[in-house]
Amino acid sequence: MPTFSNPTADADEAHEALRGLAHASRVFENPSDTYPVIGDLLAGMRSLRQVMDQLAAVHLTHRHQVTDEAREYAGGAVEALAAADELHQAATLIDQAHDRLNAAMTHSGRIVWSPGTRLVERWIGVVFLQGEDADQTLDLIDAQGVEAGIENLSGWDYGQETTDAAMVNGDVHDAAPVYPGDGQAETGDYVMTYNAVAGHVALYRRHLIPAEDALEPDEPATARVPASRSTGREATARRGTVRDGGWFEPASITAVKQARGLSL
Repeated sequence: MPTFSNPTADADEAHEALRGLAHASRVFENPSDTYPVIGDLLAGMRSLRQVMDQLAAVHLTHRHQVTDEAREYAGGAVEALAAADELHQAATLIDQAHDRLNAAMTHSGRIVWSPGTRLVERWIGVVFLQGEDADQTLDLIDAQGVEAGIENLSGWDYGQETTDAAMVNGDVHDAAPVYPGDGQAETGDYVMTYNAVAGHVALYRRHLIPAEDALEPDEPATARVPASRSTGREATARRGTVRDGGWFEPASITAVKQARGLSL
């Protein structure tokens, strides 16, 4: 178990864990298990990037208190600076590897390994924030990048509960809605759209449904920015024009909505 306080012990455990993964990943009994493995590696790569920066910072901070093998302080400072530079170079290469691994995860997430029933891709709304509710996430994106924004918004995702709420509210789309001026970023199963000028940010999650439940729309959907705010588990209906039950909605969900008087 990680100590979260002893870098030497945790580095040794990380080494052993990677050795174990290298051995275990020689054979995948279930090929679909590759997707979560890639996801864990992606998260681990982000942590590794942070470790590289922190190791470099230690070398820079203590460069004036060390010597080289000849007990020369000047030589020690040179070696510390060189080590910090190489660590920063390694971190840059990790960034490149991270982008490639992230792309691989996106493609892998679109694979249906054993399709008993043909599935189609839809995007469910996880959360939409605007105005003051969106400021914290937009500031985080500006300061730390889109990855940090997606990670922050993913905290609103309650799994099946979020999926059910999106189905009931018609917040399901054949593609993540993007409005004029929006930026868009995708990581794994998530797509985030954001607009600092308009003051809104939204997160969508990929969702696969049986092809027979994906009906053709009566007419093209008209995108619009919702007037009301929705946060947390409410995830109320926000975007897209849908017919009764939603053209992408399973019949069982439509029946529930009609019984509860929720249909549009």
